[in-house]
Amino acid sequence: MNIFTDRSEIKLDKKAVVTVGSFDGLHRGHLKILEELISTAKKNNETSVVVTFDPHPRSVLSQFSEVNILTSLDEKKMILEKIGVENLMVIHFTREFSQLNSEEFIKKFLIEKLNASHIVIGHDHKFGKDRLGDENKLIEIGNQLGFTVSSVPAECHNDEIISSTKIRKFLLNGDLENANIFLGRNYSICGIVVKGAQRGRTLGFPTANVQVDDVKKAFPKVGVYVTKCFLSSEVRFGVMNIGYRPTFENKHELVPEVFILDFNRDIYGEKIRVEFVKRLRDEKKFNSKDELIHQIEEDKKEAEQIALQSKIN
Repeated sequence: MNIFTDRSEIKLDKKAVVTVGSFDGLHRGHLKILEELISTAKKNNETSVVVTFDPHPRSVLSQFSEVNILTSLDEKKMILEKIGVENLMVIHFTREFSQLNSEEFIKKFLIEKLNASHIVIGHDHKFGKDRLGDENKLIEIGNQLGFTVSSVPAECHNDEIISSTKIRKFLLNGDLENANIFLGRNYSICGIVVKGAQRGRTLGFPTANVQVDDVKKAFPKVGVYVTKCFLSSEVRFGVMNIGYRPTFENKHELVPEVFILDFNRDIYGEKIRVEFVKRLRDEKKFNSKDELIHQIEEDKKEAEQIALQSKIN
């Protein structure tokens, strides 16, 4: 996949089928749009282009609400390449950029630089200054500038429209099952393994503390989860605690730490991706070290059972 972060870098040898959006989460609704994008580009013998923004527009424009993102830019790149998108254009989103009206944005970015012949949008797509551009506006501009437009209907689960906002709420409420259903995959975080207090080692359960790549990344609700851990070429199941470690420290800073099953290697400084498979329980303050060890043993057994079922299936 070609990745462009500067308009001057773009050189496409074919006309383009384009879609534009934040695509936070790259959930099942987004994937329907991307399927349409890729199939239309192949049918027309053209090239597929995703235009996205970094940072998330709402984090720049909203003074009162912080956006906890579902997918970092690196995660977006990985997923888009995996599904077969040929080109990704990343626009650095600023207040100045947000002042472009819909006609200016389409002309400067989609027509002059990408030579777009067709634009694929979602059912609720809005674009340009104050989000005044919609499907009708886009069709009107397309008639003037020579491109066509297609709209992809909302993707639903149990009659509920799938959206990034709903997925964030599921995660916040500890409803990992529905978050993963709406995403179409396990929710994940990525980061570097760093040294912590090494308390787990003294308990017989050494954990890897994960320093997450993006500080605005959304975390699932505080608690204990069965996870799948990806380290270079290795994949292992594990038990992750996201919380404040109330039994020993009661920290004010959220700490994600994972005990990796059947694993004994120094991985400080290595990149790790952790997928959340199942929520086990809330974080709890234990009365003694022995109580905590007993509970970790129970959590480990459940993770081992899920790992075994995964191998069987």
